[in-house]
Amino acid sequence: SDLRPVTQGNLLFKFADDTYLVVPSDNTDTCDNELAHVRDWACANNLTLNQSKSQELLVIAPGVRGAGTRLNPPPAIPNIERVQSLSVLGVVVNERLSTEDHEAKIIAGSSKALYALRVLRTHGMTTPALQIVFQATVLTKILYCSPAWSGFCRAADIARMEAFLRRSKRGGYCAENTPDIIKLFKEADCSLLKRIIANPQHTLH
Repeated sequence: SDLRPVTQGNLLFKFADDTYLVVPSDNTDTCDNELAHVRDWACANNLTLNQSKSQELLVIAPGVRGAGTRLNPPPAIPNIERVQSLSVLGVVVNERLSTEDHEAKIIAGSSKALYALRVLRTHGMTTPALQIVFQATVLTKILYCSPAWSGFCRAADIARMEAFLRRSKRGGYCAENTPDIIKLFKEADCSLLKRIIANPQHTLH
């Protein structure tokens, strides 16, 4: 809790051993100082900042990107990879703050899970049991952290996920009474809101 940014306006978000430094465009010249501060803090606490696992993501507003303005991005930080998308606690965020990369990852992973379910079926697992496994693995993967990102979905992204659910129902892996993807997202939102309201100690209360 004593690890804080050096420059006003910069932000540090910390989760266990993951740290995310957010630097606005006005403070781009402070990145080196902030990283040096994190390195020094880590050393003082018998830890090491692993720069080979660190990544830099430049977020550019869509209006700026599409206005024909010449972009002059800041120089890359030495020994840190600059990427176009970043996994933040399991949710993929790209340079446009779009969810399409995250949804593509979900669909790819879920399609692999369907292959595993087919293998279980060939070994004699019943349809009701397969649907329980689908609920516990595939649906939970799709809905993971959905209150944080589902509101950014485009119609095409929703349609892709809905098509996957229909295919899973046709194959007998997903129960026929499973709601559509939009209703599942709304149920996840309501569940989170109820937990927040009912618990005064909740961070978001």
